[in-house]
Amino acid sequence: MRKYYYLLGFALIACGALLAVRIADRADGPLRMEWEHFVMDGHRTGVTVASADNVREAMGESDGVRYTAPNGTVFEGGSTPAVAKLLIDVQPRFTHLKQVLAYAPEALERRKPESPLYDWLADQLLADVARLTGRRCDVSIANFGGVRADIPAGNVLADDLVSMFPFRNYLCYVALSGADLLHIFEQLAAHPQIIGGARMVVKDGKIKQLEVGGRPIDRNKTYGLATIDFLLDGGDGLRLARNARELIVTETRVVDAMLPAVKAYGDAGRPFTYSCDGRFIIEK
Repeated sequence: MRKYYYLLGFALIACGALLAVRIADRADGPLRMEWEHFVMDGHRTGVTVASADNVREAMGESDGVRYTAPNGTVFEGGSTPAVAKLLIDVQPRFTHLKQVLAYAPEALERRKPESPLYDWLADQLLADVARLTGRRCDVSIANFGGVRADIPAGNVLADDLVSMFPFRNYLCYVALSGADLLHIFEQLAAHPQIIGGARMVVKDGKIKQLEVGGRPIDRNKTYGLATIDFLLDGGDGLRLARNARELIVTETRVVDAMLPAVKAYGDAGRPFTYSCDGRFIIEK
């Protein structure tokens, strides 16, 4: 007989909904945690995501006994005021995450097999790995599962990027023969992932058309691949380092490369926006 316990935090109470943790207590095995997401819309209290200088306006104020939400709703007694105080008081520790990096006129969202967000990541991987290693990078491959959040419309915070890339994945360079690279793309035709530097048309899980740098793959040529260490030996079923002619694992994490890349938009006064170019097409 399973017993389910729902742990609902202050964010769920104050924001209308955010995240619940369900713990399944099984008589025949260990506890199992399951995550359930809800829409965060602030409809109960007017709570919004705080920036570095508007914590009171965004989250309200609490002395641990009485919590006054941004829209004036008051909570007294129970756990809400105490939890609210903890979350409000800890905000100064996250000032570095509240830094505004750039402005996005519209959201950059995760959509398979291709979206502006995925194309931006793939192209940035190409540039960053080439810069870090001094090697020519012809193509890039990343995985959908490594991107855990969208870029919202409006101010883009450092927190958005940290949430997007929470894993300790490191940028890598892999030199591969054209034959090995073609084999990888045959895998991607059946199980798509994020690609850069290439254009691929797929039908029924097979390659219909493939170009790297505007040309068909030369089986005998050596190509430079920009990727992450998670995909080198088994991550998401890929083994990108198999038969590598050269392998460089940098000391730069994905998030540490992408933070300054986004900030460069803001520093230059340019909006953070990107567009698809039809690099991955799946025909029906």
